[in-house]
Amino acid sequence: MDNMSIQVEVWGDYAAFNRPELKVERVSYDVMTPSAARGILDSIYWHPGLKWVIDRIYVCNPIRFTNIRRNEVKSKILSSNVRTVMMGGKKDLYLCTAQDIQQRAATLLRDVRYVIEAHFDMTEKAAPGDNPGKFQDIMKRRLERGQFYSQPYLGCREFPAHFRRWPGGEVSTAYPNETRDLGIMLYDLDYSDPKDIRPTFFRAKLVDGILDVRDCEVLR
Repeated sequence: MDNMSIQVEVWGDYAAFNRPELKVERVSYDVMTPSAARGILDSIYWHPGLKWVIDRIYVCNPIRFTNIRRNEVKSKILSSNVRTVMMGGKKDLYLCTAQDIQQRAATLLRDVRYVIEAHFDMTEKAAPGDNPGKFQDIMKRRLERGQFYSQPYLGCREFPAHFRRWPGGEVSTAYPNETRDLGIMLYDLDYSDPKDIRPTFFRAKLVDGILDVRDCEVLR
């Protein structure tokens, strides 16, 4: 790990890193996705002048699944209704959960613990007084104090993430001396065109309990 990298330990009772190809029933990937890891770091410290880049994800607890059923609404408020109201028209901007509720099965991860290793790149939105050392010091202070920009969560807002700065030293994983092919996994969302946000994927492989994404091939 270089001097500007940072390691963050995150854990929780449940996690849901849902597979996008399974839209009706919620089924989690085996491990945290890079996009979920980036989202946690953004939740702890977000700034327009930096962009988090995930390097490795250490899987510290064994992969365990559980099944639950959750109440969800089956409809969404239409964006056209919102625009109509903004223009002075009249449309309903609510959902009646008593009439719109349905149960869906979900396959979740339970008792998860990860160590996220990441660095950040400066963006063109950084102010003249911003520098990498300043951003890293702010992030370290927030980790030590348990501060966050918004509540970090493990794939779903129902499953909050506990976090702390990794104290240093070697990270023990749940799968030393083992290689697992996890197949095609969501890498992140491509926001280069705000009108056409597209998912990107990669071939995930867990080696010694570590998901290394530094040099992975991103599939678009």
